[in-house]
Amino acid sequence: MQRPRLVVVSEDPPRLEELTDELRRRYEPDYQVVSMASASDALARLAGLRQARAEAALVIADERLAQMPAVGFLARAHELHPGAKRVLLSNRSDWSPTHTAVGAVAQGQIDYYLLGPWAAGRHPGTGRGFHFEHHLGLYRAVNEFLASWEESREPSMPAFRIVGQAHSPRAHRLRDVLSRIGVPYQFLADDSAQGQRLLRETGMEGADLPVASFYDGTVLADPSTADLLGTLGFRTTVEPAACDVVIAGGGPAGMAAAVYAASEGLGTTVLDPMPGGQAGTSPLIRNYPGFPHGVAGEEVTFRLLEQAWLFGANIVVAPAAGLRASGPDRIITTGDGAAVTARAVIIATGATWRRLGIPGLEALVGAGVYYGGPVAEARACQDQDVFVIGAGNSAGQAAISLARYAASVTLLVRGLGLHDTMSQYLITQIGKTTNIAVRPATEIIDGGGRGSLQTLTLRHRQTGATEIMPASALFVMIGTEPHTQWLADSVARDSQGFILTGPDLHTAGQAHRWPLERPPFLLETSVPGVFAAGDVRHQSVKRVATAIGEGALAVQLLHQYVQAEQQS
Repeated sequence: MQRPRLVVVSEDPPRLEELTDELRRRYEPDYQVVSMASASDALARLAGLRQARAEAALVIADERLAQMPAVGFLARAHELHPGAKRVLLSNRSDWSPTHTAVGAVAQGQIDYYLLGPWAAGRHPGTGRGFHFEHHLGLYRAVNEFLASWEESREPSMPAFRIVGQAHSPRAHRLRDVLSRIGVPYQFLADDSAQGQRLLRETGMEGADLPVASFYDGTVLADPSTADLLGTLGFRTTVEPAACDVVIAGGGPAGMAAAVYAASEGLGTTVLDPMPGGQAGTSPLIRNYPGFPHGVAGEEVTFRLLEQAWLFGANIVVAPAAGLRASGPDRIITTGDGAAVTARAVIIATGATWRRLGIPGLEALVGAGVYYGGPVAEARACQDQDVFVIGAGNSAGQAAISLARYAASVTLLVRGLGLHDTMSQYLITQIGKTTNIAVRPATEIIDGGGRGSLQTLTLRHRQTGATEIMPASALFVMIGTEPHTQWLADSVARDSQGFILTGPDLHTAGQAHRWPLERPPFLLETSVPGVFAAGDVRHQSVKRVATAIGEGALAVQLLHQYVQAEQQS
């Protein structure tokens, strides 16, 4: 089997030699490092690799190429090897807010950049290059680039292999939950040779689809989300013992609260039927602080889950179904009627995308119509015509991710444009992506298909003109509705169902529901000891970093609540 290539291009001989030596020392024998001294020679080599069906994982180009601009070279390299990550090699001394890399990243012309020189000094063994210790920054960056490239490929050792119908809502549900928490899987169509072979090997011919085969030999026929995650070791039923805090919701806010609560020694139980939240469906979060190259939503949620678990949080795959107070106890019931008693509760159940309410499309949810990002379905959109409806950052991220696979991506915007609702870096990149079209003042009024989505009917909101368009997939991100139906009237909510907290109880005319003389803490609901964090809260900022911050703050306020109770 041929090793993937790391291609390095520089017309500066010492710079080329030093970087090549360091990459070979660290990454061979897993990758073959190809060193080229000119852009034309590198393009010829890349063309030869393509003809030989050899993969290029990274193409690293020195910004100081003479034959052609480095960004232009990387664009031509991308045409030859679309899956390779494009890296611009720059000098720290040249760095400024107007540097080429800033615009190239924003416009989607490159994937990453490397800053050099890394450090002074010579390698003690060879007398050349930089000492290994000084290259930790280089290795850390290249490791990140290679990990991203590996994740974009079909996993070689998936945790699950799933056999199902290509447009089955049940199969989509399994792919979705695994994608949200970053568990590698392989999907095989039931009518493919591989799918048929796996069914025979597992003795599941004729079983209800989808079939999920776990790497340890466990095989599940048409499993529920709880069945699937139970195979991974998640608990699916709550324990009867009381705990210090129950957290309803396993997205960024809930898991951040779990990390801080469990790390501080609090007995912590997290309830969520599908951990990961909306963030887990985001292909790439570019504006998350501390990740200059962006970070996949599934990586954020997986790391939070793992961190909370390592601190001892009890994560249960079950929905919160009710909340009540009984003296000092706060009690949450689950979908199966079980109950968890705690001293305090943090509600972080988040929000879901608002439904279109079009019967023909609602009948195809999971079969070409999807609410949320395309993490689980992007590869399945290869060479197809797909649509995204929405004007926020999530819609922009989805369109850019889909453009890597789809023949065309059409972004439908009900308003007159994107500038009032989407970050500029996304608008710029969308404008530079040739297979993304933006259609403002446009809405969907109908759609349908036999077994899967085939057409959408669009209407221009100003002229009233309608048009029927062929469509293989639709991703809907048009506003959110909070997951608070389960609360009934147990805590005060606004007219849209978002939870009122702190001073919002007064401004919304719900202050009469607060039973104590002291004012409610900032994230405290109308029930003392019950807090809300993240997107489920009234007027929350819809950002992953903000949700994580509120989850952490809720734990601090919980301590203040306990202290106040002890003093009263």
